[in-house]
Amino acid sequence: MQQILMRENKIRRNQEHFWVVGLNNKNKILFIELIALGAVNRVHAHPPDVFRMGIYKLAVKMILVHNHPSGETIPSEEDKNFTERMLKVGTLINIEVIDHLIISEEKYMSFADMGIIKELQSSGMFEIVNREKKKWEEWRIKTEKEQSVKLDIAKKMLQDGIDMKTIKKYTGLTQGEIKKLL
Repeated sequence: MQQILMRENKIRRNQEHFWVVGLNNKNKILFIELIALGAVNRVHAHPPDVFRMGIYKLAVKMILVHNHPSGETIPSEEDKNFTERMLKVGTLINIEVIDHLIISEEKYMSFADMGIIKELQSSGMFEIVNREKKKWEEWRIKTEKEQSVKLDIAKKMLQDGIDMKTIKKYTGLTQGEIKKLL
């Protein structure tokens, strides 16, 4: 990638570039695609642009690459958030994002080598659906347990000869639910 960066028009070297590298299941490069040109300190890319060529070329893995014209390869919070978003999108469409490289004319930094990819994969950000699903499942289990306790109490009350009206009052069960226990 540094060779590609060095080949770019010298005027454009002071801009951030964003590329994607698509790989097959044997890690053979299928394509290298320039997705966006940005400003001196930022570049914007959206998921459809990032994954379009990967889908078209049937890539199963992808490496994200962008440069920092300043020469500094330390990832910003924006870089991390963007990478995390792309990891989640990649998971949804079955294209694994295996790394994000930040390059300069002199050096590079790999999110995978630094453990950042693994860290981002385990974070809960951008997993609202799964969190909500988990909350709903916890609520459902809690409700079923409460219902089970109410039914057990109603059974014992019926065994003790307590009338349906009283059982209904103290358990919150419907008359139909109580009748099923008879």
